[in-house]
Amino acid sequence: MRKSQESLKNIISYYERINERDRLLSPQGQLEFVRSKEIVRRYLPNPPAVVIDVGGGTGRYSCWLAKEGYEVHLVDPVPALIEEAKRASQQQADAPIKSIRAGDARRLDFPDSGADAILMFGPLYHVVHRAERLKALKEASRTLKKGGLLFAVGISRFASLIDGLIQGFSQDPEFVKIVEQDLEDGQHRNPTDNLLYFTDAFFHRPEELATEVEEAGFKLLNLVAIDGLGALIPNLGHLWDDPALRERLLHFLRWIESEPSLLGVSPHLMCIARKP
Repeated sequence: MRKSQESLKNIISYYERINERDRLLSPQGQLEFVRSKEIVRRYLPNPPAVVIDVGGGTGRYSCWLAKEGYEVHLVDPVPALIEEAKRASQQQADAPIKSIRAGDARRLDFPDSGADAILMFGPLYHVVHRAERLKALKEASRTLKKGGLLFAVGISRFASLIDGLIQGFSQDPEFVKIVEQDLEDGQHRNPTDNLLYFTDAFFHRPEELATEVEEAGFKLLNLVAIDGLGALIPNLGHLWDDPALRERLLHFLRWIESEPSLLGVSPHLMCIARKP
């Protein structure tokens, strides 16, 4: 538990020092956002269903769903992100997020069987110990109605390796040590002051993510790559600004999103599962 608390402090400190909004507005962030939305849309029941956005951060997904007519409740452990989410909600006064609160994925302050869907777009990589990730998943199950949907995102075991090769971080011996630890057991730690090297996290192999979701009692519907090979494109910004090229990229990413041999290449993976 002490190590978990230390990791939580590191995670809060990290998000208080970075500009998460700018990351989400980058070409890579836009790709992640567009792909996540289209995957969620395929399964989500019609509004006004109740959605809990666990680890909802700045409220980007919560705001989108609120505008779509859903009753959205956002929970996050980082005070700075909670404040950003409140400001974002206030800016769409005609469709605000229903509630925004500080909270922990492992101890949700919601009643049993009240939600139609739960987004977990952060907890499963920031809760670094397996037993506690299972606890978070079981909390999600508790709060979902029978037949409710879970959208759970993990980061690939190989994300740092690939990013380091593309960005040139692999020239730094300290980064090499981080990657070696990632590959050995998935436990990502950043002992440096370089915020580009991320913060405390657990990086899943695709099959590990699916197994944890199923072990928590969910029926797995699909496991897909979110950004997929798009994350490897060096000139993504130029491509993304061209509507025709952007749509062609999205078409190909959809085509291969469930290809088992390519799942680990995607920085972000999503499990879609149902509560029996």
